[in-house]
Amino acid sequence: MKNASLSRREFVRGVAVAAAALGLHPSLRGAARSRRKLPIALQLYSVRQDCARDFDAALVQVANMGFEGVEFAGYHKYDGKAKELRKKLDELNLKVAATHIGTANFRGDALQRAIEFHQIIGCKFLIVPGDRDFTHPENSKALAETFNRTAEVLKPLGMACGYHNHTTEFKKDGDKTYWDLFAERTRQDVILQQDCGWTAAAGLDPVAMMKRYPGRMKSTHFKPTVVDADKGKGKKAFLGQDSVDWAAVLAACLEYGGTEWITIEQEAYPDGKSPMECSALSLAGLKKIL
Repeated sequence: MKNASLSRREFVRGVAVAAAALGLHPSLRGAARSRRKLPIALQLYSVRQDCARDFDAALVQVANMGFEGVEFAGYHKYDGKAKELRKKLDELNLKVAATHIGTANFRGDALQRAIEFHQIIGCKFLIVPGDRDFTHPENSKALAETFNRTAEVLKPLGMACGYHNHTTEFKKDGDKTYWDLFAERTRQDVILQQDCGWTAAAGLDPVAMMKRYPGRMKSTHFKPTVVDADKGKGKKAFLGQDSVDWAAVLAACLEYGGTEWITIEQEAYPDGKSPMECSALSLAGLKKIL
């Protein structure tokens, strides 16, 4: 038993040495040791025109690109048709990383309907992508309680709710940002779906945000972003060609964030390329980093 234990320690040290020898980003050495693979989804808002035009065809294209899952931003022809949507997803071997829905779905009878729909399609993360009360000095407190109550209902079902940041969430109320206030006011199991691109655009460090709220970023957005300081320097809004140190973010997802899904959200479309083409390029860029 002792020899087996020593052998394992030697193996782990060997992985670390190999990572260093290969010139991996220092923060990726821990990721190499973890050997945990994070699945990659596409937030369908990235290709919203394609989804509106022919939702089934858009899902086929996303699956053929190599995405393992999708995050919804509306259900188009499948609104209210969970079983039919699940059948289509199963046909394409696509999982559901999360969904973006409004806070109204957490109130009254709407919550039970939301639970039933998302259980059928296999979605456990219900994420709100924006609510004007988030940055209201008084209403933000009541909003946090709505998330706490919802999380309490969802937890026994293996589900969770959360909130997605842009840049406005980092406005301050006194000496704290509304993002920090929301984190303080909500339960540990309320997800902070960090959009790392928006965090960088706000002049903040996505990795530091992961460290500040460990375990709360079970779903994390990788949005290719060129910050103002890098404009004109040949940067492009494709993962691996933009301003964000995605290798460091990836390592932080594994070490601190508790991340279960990486979700690419493509909101810029450089060089006149289509949303589908840009999403495919960002996926390829992320796979190179991986």
